[in-house]
Amino acid sequence: MPKIYSTHPLHPRASEMLAGAGELAIASALDGATLAREAADADIVIVRAPLPEALFAGAGRLKAAIRHGAGLDMIPMEAATAAGVLVANVPAVNARSVAEHVIFTALALLRRFRMMDRDLRRDGWLAGRAHADLNHELAGRTIGIVGLGAVGQEVGRIAAHGFGLSVLATTRSARAAPEGARFVPIDELVAESDVLVLCCPLTPETRGLMNAARIARMKRGALLINVSRGPVVDDAALIAALGEGRLGGAALDVFSTQPLPPDHPYFSLDNVIVTPHMAGITEESMMRMGTGAAGEALRVLAGELPVNLRNPEVVERYQQRFPAAD
Repeated sequence: MPKIYSTHPLHPRASEMLAGAGELAIASALDGATLAREAADADIVIVRAPLPEALFAGAGRLKAAIRHGAGLDMIPMEAATAAGVLVANVPAVNARSVAEHVIFTALALLRRFRMMDRDLRRDGWLAGRAHADLNHELAGRTIGIVGLGAVGQEVGRIAAHGFGLSVLATTRSARAAPEGARFVPIDELVAESDVLVLCCPLTPETRGLMNAARIARMKRGALLINVSRGPVVDDAALIAALGEGRLGGAALDVFSTQPLPPDHPYFSLDNVIVTPHMAGITEESMMRMGTGAAGEALRVLAGELPVNLRNPEVVERYQQRFPAAD
């Protein structure tokens, strides 16, 4: 039977879909050497952890690497394409989960939830209640969205229609702005936003996008929320701005180094919410991502091309490797 190798366990519905199509194997560890060794005889790899380039050089049967989600930075695209391996993903299915996380963390920062909860538990009712006079409402503020993929679109929709926010947006792609949103250049967006949300992919252009100069342009008291990728933000510059009180707070779900070291300065800042790269993970989104990845795996095993093929230039090479594929 074909071997379907997944870096992580799949949602039960996804596992059920694959049960009759091949042997499902789960990685025993996530280091590069283990992944390359265990995937050597795989026909399909389902990806939720960074893959080493060596995996593609050593997996002679491998037909496809399928991302369990949207972001492709976990897959070395050039190595996959050179090896004649299809790359697919499951876009847009966790957009609602990420967008809800953005709104949740914005509200938690404005309502000083971390500090209130800590002081209430530690020092009692009045200590927790003392934060109330410093709380703020979300309504009526300006939210700036960097990146208008599925997540950015959903953040804009909820912000405008659920909370009455003014929505600014900037994006590399030519697409329509969400209803009620206004496109502006990145530096104007940074300067005008009360809540700045990073939803963009990690590319050479976005690496270090929020550098010291751009962070200095943010409004005093503004919030920064990063649900894109850690290297989009200059950590040292953000830590300095937060520590000096120039920014109201930050909610960070992604980091340049993951897992985040336990002694990282972010943990010492009261005005920072840190989460372990889980903004897009809910039971509902895991089901959608898992079944989407399983569906693409079944298509490839049936000799078809994925619906969400992300390296179409590989098709000729792939069909040379597997002549029956169309």
